[in-house]
Amino acid sequence: MGIAWVFPGQGSQKAGMASGVLELPGARERFTAASDLLGRDLLAICAGEASEGQGEPSDLGDTRNTQPALFVLESLLVDGLKAQGRQADLVAGHSLGELVALYAAEVFDFGTGLELVRRRSELMAAAGGGAMTAVMGFERSELEALVEASEGAVIANDNSAAQVVISGLPEAVAAVAAQLSCKRAIPLAVSGAFHSPFMADAAAAFAAVLEEVPFADASIPVLSNTDPTPCRDGSELKQRLRRQMVSGVRWREIMDQLAAQGIDTVVEIGPGNVLSGLIKRSLTGVTTAQISSAADLGL
Repeated sequence: MGIAWVFPGQGSQKAGMASGVLELPGARERFTAASDLLGRDLLAICAGEASEGQGEPSDLGDTRNTQPALFVLESLLVDGLKAQGRQADLVAGHSLGELVALYAAEVFDFGTGLELVRRRSELMAAAGGGAMTAVMGFERSELEALVEASEGAVIANDNSAAQVVISGLPEAVAAVAAQLSCKRAIPLAVSGAFHSPFMADAAAAFAAVLEEVPFADASIPVLSNTDPTPCRDGSELKQRLRRQMVSGVRWREIMDQLAAQGIDTVVEIGPGNVLSGLIKRSLTGVTTAQISSAADLGL
């Protein structure tokens, strides 16, 4: 019996999401620190009130804003839970959410995590030219065969038995989606082939950034996107994060690991309930909850 905290990534953001956490201790200071680092008003961007400056993205959907905004919001909720004496037995995050999981496990502090997220988001935004498509309701053997035969598409997000995201060259991704017998295929509004070998240059640059950052051993076991086995070793967690940009998000296996580790309660920390929905549909006997605001903490 145990509790896991899970953290959503890009795609869970929504306008106005920051308003629910502003009464948490240190919230405005944390958003100010992020705004100073980014050179733009992150709170105004979250509220949909920012105006486009010269060369500065003001859209919350721009990955250079999405990732820092989610990191700030989710880290505040983590601190709110810990202030109440709550704790988890395991933590995991989906893509960007993995950095919040590492923060929750005390692998690095907020300032370090924010700088990593800033660099990650900038590198990912610069790695354009790719495409991603979500597919639902398919035969896995058929999907794997089509991807194997393709020279430019990979499975980027293995979210569940019934939902994956294909990533790669636009024409290759479109071809796999067109040939696959599935219920739905939805092209995603992204600028690059995230979590694929086509992110190699961005991943190499991010690896250089990581080399300069000390990672402490985790206070809570972390399930990583590239290796969904419990880990506390800081150096190993850094190596796993280094591989994340070019590897698929193995969320289906993370969910299997939650069950194998005896987790019976999963708390999704952040906006939305995408991860909770995947868990509800994939695991039996597991209770889910969502924490997205101070009100959810009873504050």
